[in-house]
Formats: sequence, structure tokens, C-alpha cells
Amino acid sequence: MASTTANDTTSTKQTLTVWSLTALVVGSMVGAGIFTLPAAFGRATGILGALLAWAIAGVGMLMLAFVFQTLAQRKPDLDSGVFAYAQAGFGNYLGFLAALAFWVSSCIGNVSYFVLIKSTLGEFFPIFGDGNTVPAVIVASIILWIFHFMILRGIKQAAGLNTIVTIAKIVPILIFVLILLFAFKADVFAANFWGGQGYEAESLFSQVRSTMLVTVFVFIGIEGASVYSRYAEKRSDVGVATVLGFLGVLCLLIMVTVLPFGILPRAELATLRNPSMAGALEFVVGRWGNVFISIGLLISVMGAYLAWTLFASEVPFMAAKSDLMPRFLAKENAQKVPSASLWLTNIIIQTFLIITLFAQNAFTLALELTSSMSLIPYLLVAAFGLKLALSRETYEGNSRKRNRDLAIALIATLYSILMLYAGGLEKVLLSALILVPGTILFFMARREQNRKIFTFGEWFIFSVTVIAALSAFFALATGRIAI
Repeated sequence: MASTTANDTTSTKQTLTVWSLTALVVGSMVGAGIFTLPAAFGRATGILGALLAWAIAGVGMLMLAFVFQTLAQRKPDLDSGVFAYAQAGFGNYLGFLAALAFWVSSCIGNVSYFVLIKSTLGEFFPIFGDGNTVPAVIVASIILWIFHFMILRGIKQAAGLNTIVTIAKIVPILIFVLILLFAFKADVFAANFWGGQGYEAESLFSQVRSTMLVTVFVFIGIEGASVYSRYAEKRSDVGVATVLGFLGVLCLLIMVTVLPFGILPRAELATLRNPSMAGALEFVVGRWGNVFISIGLLISVMGAYLAWTLFASEVPFMAAKSDLMPRFLAKENAQKVPSASLWLTNIIIQTFLIITLFAQNAFTLALELTSSMSLIPYLLVAAFGLKLALSRETYEGNSRKRNRDLAIALIATLYSILMLYAGGLEKVLLSALILVPGTILFFMARREQNRKIFTFGEWFIFSVTVIAALSAFFALATGRIAI
């Protein structure tokens, strides 16, 4: 999951060069997910499938980033968050669903941080297992509420935190890449190219499809690039920085994914415990490699968790200010912290932490649900960009720019739909199981405003969502869907 720690670095008014903007883009995208890639791809595909997956993800996510930039320029008044585009383009209920999905994906993403922390410690302290044991959940809960009360007191950023987190993330990854380049074995790499020994029956399409939600997970936060536009020396620097930062991170992701296929057979990569980057480095250099990567990850994730908690609590706060959620979520305490939103956010995180006790692979479940939920607002944002271009709104007399933006938004929309399909129907159904009870917040907001709850079209959308949620409940009860 991408980290948003870079956002805090822009809290003071200043002018940033294109290179400073690029550094901010990189910092906002590289998160904990990259440390899990070797095993995640080892379970899903061989080298060719991995390269195809990153090519698809690279094009799709870059187009999505361009849509965010375009909307930021053409609709500068829509600054309440990702959900504002969905609300403006498709009405209040879809705007609410975008906010709810984005909020819940942030909460589940924080759960994945906790699972990864405890799984990392489980390598040294077996009591934590894979991050989903009772002791792991108890310790994670203690950390959760310590951070909660720190934030309530107004601790929104700590001196030097961003610098420490950035170093903790980038340095171990670069050292990992350099060591694996020297340890690279061409024969092992060649054996893994088409899928690896024992995986001959798998189709390439099936291999690529299995990686799709993983690629979405590591790119979550790409929309943060547009946040920095007001600090640019030139408006055009934002586009340049986005491309440079995105391509740099994409190269890093590809190397972390592909190089381990040159040191271990795919079957062995697939069995590495998380963080699998630590296990891969241990195979090459010994135990110190595991310890080195694990320490870097722990510092990175703990630092990023603070920023993501703040980020998650901002979503319902801003949604309440936009009349999509009840007014109580817009409440701030004396330190200007959105306290009601923070309480509800951390209660939700605590609930999902408890659910991980019953999950066979808690990190994978959190990863896939986070990706699936985040794709809902991403799809609506891309569709809004497509709607603007098709209707020619804001494009009067500029057909060349409109055609370019139309192509970009179309690709981004198709990519988001493809990712939802690739993730599987069961993830969509599980998402509905969360969205339906969450709609209670929308009911409360509409009653407060004495407004009609749904339009005819919104009743249809809600009905389809309810049917999907009931299907998910039945599938869970009968064992057709396992978590």
C-alpha cells in the first residue's frame, strides 16, 4: 500500500522544483506492499506473466494519474477529495459510495500494515505467527489505540518523520536490488520464465489475472500526485514529475518482482513468509539480510501508519462537510483533529483486526479487499473524466485537448473495469457486504437535511448492491466464499 507521508511535507507554503515534486511523488507511492512482492508474484505467475502484469498496470495507472491531473485543472472547485468527482458526475449516492469505499479501503489497508508488522516479528517471535494470532491482534490493538490518543492530542506530524520513513523504505530496497543483481543465476531465471517447473498447465492469462489486485495495491496513493500541483514553479512541472516519479517507482517494482526469479525456483518463492523480500535476501546473504529488511520495513510501516490513519479519518470528515455523511463526523476537537471521524475509523480498523483471527491468509485478504474497494472510486473518477470529455464540458474550442483526454479517460475506465473483473466476483460481493450496512450513514445524512433519500436511479443502484451483499452472505454461510 502506498504511503501518504509525503503530504505532510507540503504543509507550509513553498515553491517546489520539478525534482522536488518528483521526490514527493515517489515518497507518496512507495509503501509496505513492495516488501511482499516476491512471494505474491511467486504464487501467481512466472517472469513473462509478471512483466505483462506490470505493463498493464503501468499503462492503466498512469492513465488514471493523468485523469486526476486533468480533473484538478478543469474542476479546481472540486477539492473535497476523490469522492467529489463521483458526486459531481453521478449524484449524491454514488458520491457517498465512492467516499465510503475509499474510506474503508484505507481502513483495511491499515489492517494490512498491522498484519505485516506482526508477520515480520513472527519470524523472530513465533507467538505472532503470520500476524493473525491472538497475541498479534492484542499487540496490534494496543498500538492502534496508542496512536489514536496521540493524534487526538494534535500530534499530526513528528519532526524528521518523513525523512526517516523515506530512508527506511528506499535504502533497503536499493540494497536488495543490488545484491540480487550480483547473485543472479541465468539458468534459474530461464526455468522460471514461462511459469516455472510444476506450473506448466497454467495459462498465461490465468497467471496475469492472479497478479492484478496485487499491482493495484502497491499503486494505491497515485492520486496524491495531483495534491502537489499548487506548489509547482510551473503547472507543467506536475505532469513531468508525475511521469518521472511513476516510471521510477515502476522500475523499482519490476526489479523487486523479477530479480528473485533469478535466485530461487518459483515454487520456493511462493512459500516465503511475509515480508518475502526479507526471505529472498536471507537466501542470498544469510540471516542478517532478513533482519536488515525487517527493520527497514518496521520503521517504514510504523511511520506510514500514522499518516494513513490521518488520511483515513479525513475522508468521512470531508464527506460530512459535503453533506454525504452525518454532521457528527464533521466534528473537530480543540486541537482541530476530526475526533468523531477518527474514533469511527479506528473502531472499524479494530473490527477488521478481530476478523483477521478467522482469516486463513489475513494479509492476502486485506490486500485484495483494499484493492477491490479502492477500485470503486477510481472507476468513478475515470468515468467522470470520460463524461466531461464526451459532453465537451470545459473543452469549448479545444478539440485537440479533448480528444487526448477522451482517450486517456477511456483507457483508465477500461483498466478499472478490467481490474474489478480480474479480482474476481467474490471480492466484489465482499465489498457489497461492507457498502450496504455503511449506507446507514447516507440515510442519516439525508434525514438530517430533510431530503429525499434516493432518486429512482439511486434506488436501482442500492437494490443491486443489496442483492450482491445478500449473495455474499449466503456464499460465506455455505462455504462458497472463504476468507
